[in-house]
Amino acid sequence: MADQGGTTIIKKVKKGGHAAAHGGAWKVAYADFVTAMMAFFLLLWLLNSVSQEQLEGVSNYFAPQSTSATTSGSGGVLGGLSSAEAGALGNPVNRPPTVTMDLAPPSAGSGSTSEGESDTPEEGDVDEESAEEMMKKLEEEQFKEAEEAINQAIQSIPSLQQMAESLIIDNTPEGLRIQIVDQEGLAMFPRGTADMFGHTQKMLGLVAQVVNKMPQKISIAGHTDSTKFGGGNQGYTNWELSADRANASRRALLEMGTPAERISRVVGKAAEDPFVKEDPTHARNRRISIILLRGTGEAVTLGETGEAGEAGEAVAPGGTDQLLPPPPAGLEPG
Repeated sequence: MADQGGTTIIKKVKKGGHAAAHGGAWKVAYADFVTAMMAFFLLLWLLNSVSQEQLEGVSNYFAPQSTSATTSGSGGVLGGLSSAEAGALGNPVNRPPTVTMDLAPPSAGSGSTSEGESDTPEEGDVDEESAEEMMKKLEEEQFKEAEEAINQAIQSIPSLQQMAESLIIDNTPEGLRIQIVDQEGLAMFPRGTADMFGHTQKMLGLVAQVVNKMPQKISIAGHTDSTKFGGGNQGYTNWELSADRANASRRALLEMGTPAERISRVVGKAAEDPFVKEDPTHARNRRISIILLRGTGEAVTLGETGEAGEAGEAVAPGGTDQLLPPPPAGLEPG
């Protein structure tokens, strides 16, 4: 400080030191050091607090794993991708999941099917359906031939021609139905009994000789009219009578050579299923029904000539002539 002419001059001298040269940078470094120390001690604490299994899991997560025995090609860390390609991942553990889709267009008219399945029918199914259709056609031919054979046989025997109207043959959904019905003045059984007349046995014998050559199982049903039994045994009704007549027909067929295993059903229906529905007391309601049950015959095959043949010769390759039976005993063809 100097005093010149009453003027006071103050000179400030800025002192420079070692700390002034660094400024505040040391604070930043110190803060980083403290942060690192905190992180280090935090890591030590975590390592001490977790189990060995958890430590191995963490270690495996950060360690690259090889997907094959070799480390070259697709088995390497890059998984077969070049590091220059977009999307290449160095760690296969972190690869995004992939979805494989079959882009082949579905066949027309078919829904989604699982692998290995096909909407087209298998060859075995087609063959089975074809065989079933062929069986139905051959069975229809059998029924037609049997019907023609019975009609021709009854026309060839003069003593049975008067009974032609008593024989009714029709093809029903259940099978070929052969009915022997009463006519006015010409009954098959004596009134109220199950004992056959002689002409009924002859007619049934003619039918049996044709039926025995067929392979189908047989259903036998007895029918009566609606006339009630009067007096006598009140416990014996049309139900018992129809069942007895059906059983009498069964026994007659067995005596005429029909195998017992072919008899599938024997029933008595009384007047519950009249032939002439508008007149329950009509004579034609009294009848015996013999049905060759559809779909119960043995397997039928086609020979080399395309003609129908069967193991039991149920269908004659030569036509209906071989189905024609000889006349029953005591009857000569006219």
